[in-house]
Amino acid sequence: MSAIHHLKSWPQFFHPIRHGSRTHELRRNDRDFAVGDLLVLHEYDHQAQRYTGAACQVEVSSITSLKQPCAVSEDALHPDFCILSIRLSQVLRTPPAKIPSGAIEEDGHSYKTRN
Repeated sequence: MSAIHHLKSWPQFFHPIRHGSRTHELRRNDRDFAVGDLLVLHEYDHQAQRYTGAACQVEVSSITSLKQPCAVSEDALHPDFCILSIRLSQVLRTPPAKIPSGAIEEDGHSYKTRN
């Protein structure tokens, strides 16, 4: 069963993902990410401390972590992080007023729902 994770995404990372030129995310590995999960990335302007309303949905196609290593994971990847290979599946527009209050916590993490 896949999960849907709603996450903050800073503009310098969000825009290349939304335009298809960035196909990975480095994330704290505290959400039990799995291949097939959907990430709804909400653009967050960290300087203005507000959501822009832009969002996109991506699917996790591969994961590199200490649990699912590559040849150099043990030496090069911090144990608290993972690299998610992602595929853009949908560009969304969510007015900032529609983002549930408290839905996305200050550390960039939020809630997840099961499909």
